[in-house]
Amino acid sequence: MILPMKFRFIAVEGPIGVGKTSLVDRLASRFGARSVLESVENPFLDRFYAEKKGAAFQTQLFFLLSRYRQQRDLAQGELFREKVITDYIFAKDRIFAHLNLTDEELNIYEKLYALLAPDIPQPDLTVYLQASDSVLLGRIRKRRRTYEGELAETYITEMNKAYNYFFYHYPSSPLLVIDTSRIDFVEREEDLQEIVDQIEKMEKGVQFYAPLGSPPGPRRPIRSLLPGRGGGRLFQRGGK
Repeated sequence: MILPMKFRFIAVEGPIGVGKTSLVDRLASRFGARSVLESVENPFLDRFYAEKKGAAFQTQLFFLLSRYRQQRDLAQGELFREKVITDYIFAKDRIFAHLNLTDEELNIYEKLYALLAPDIPQPDLTVYLQASDSVLLGRIRKRRRTYEGELAETYITEMNKAYNYFFYHYPSSPLLVIDTSRIDFVEREEDLQEIVDQIEKMEKGVQFYAPLGSPPGPRRPIRSLLPGRGGGRLFQRGGK
């Protein structure tokens, strides 16, 4: 059954390996929406993972312009005719730029980004998927993409920190933050349904949702608790 979707444009975000594309595919099916997936093709990516000199700057500029073209096409076409769910936001490009570029490269990058960003449509809802470093590493290893085999554990840690910092200060849309460390929305229908339920309940502001996990047997009820305490929690912060 196709569910009504009150947000016309939803973006799912999160660090490498968290399951963005898998969730977008499943949400698009549930809501009868069009899925728009980020292109990961980049001729400089292998050189970047091999830590070749200058490759980070080339890789970042290629991704920036590729994401810009895709988002501009979205704004001019499907976005105003049908419901859309994407597996990235344009602004996430800056996370990797600040992680990977030198100060000189970043100065050039920021000037180009500032020229492009005003043309990009903002989502009506952003869903930010979190996971612990060890969970991310396990998921990355499991999917066995050749170029990702070069990723160091320290890079995963720094990337995860950068994502958390970015979304803690994210101002562009209502934000639903979901800790996916203890759930499997690909294999367990119950876990996927919990995420769907949270999206349907979402209004303005920032909402944090930490599922209780998906062990075999009866599920425990969700409790509304402040962040930092144990168990599943749901916490609303501010208005937006």
